[in-house]
Amino acid sequence: MSTTTNTKTTSARSTATDVPQQLRDVAETGAKHSKEAFDKIGAATTEVTEAVANCCSTALKGIQEYNSKLTEFTQTNTKSAFEFIQSLAAVKSPSEFVQVSTEHAKHQLEAMAEQAKELAELTQQVTLTSAEPLKAGFAKAFSRAA
Repeated sequence: MSTTTNTKTTSARSTATDVPQQLRDVAETGAKHSKEAFDKIGAATTEVTEAVANCCSTALKGIQEYNSKLTEFTQTNTKSAFEFIQSLAAVKSPSEFVQVSTEHAKHQLEAMAEQAKELAELTQQVTLTSAEPLKAGFAKAFSRAA
């Protein structure tokens, strides 16, 4: 009978010592998986941050180019307005006034239409160029995190 009791006691001790080891193994595995997930999230966050920074940098360059173009158009239109005023000062008759005014209005409408077209194209280009780093960065980050 003592042999049976010893076997049960030894078996009970063995099971009792196995449970903490199993819990340690589960905890270590969980910690390992958590660290791997944390590392992936950290890398993805870094990549997204870099993509946003590249996007902002590209957008800033585009905005500067847009402002330069706008300044150029403003100077051109101001020069045209002064030339129009000079032309009006030389007018001798009402019919000449109408002719000069009509020519200037036609020229300005054509110029403004072309300027608006250039600004729209530039805006589209800046938008697409600025979005590209985000698109690439997010795709890379999500593929790495998956």
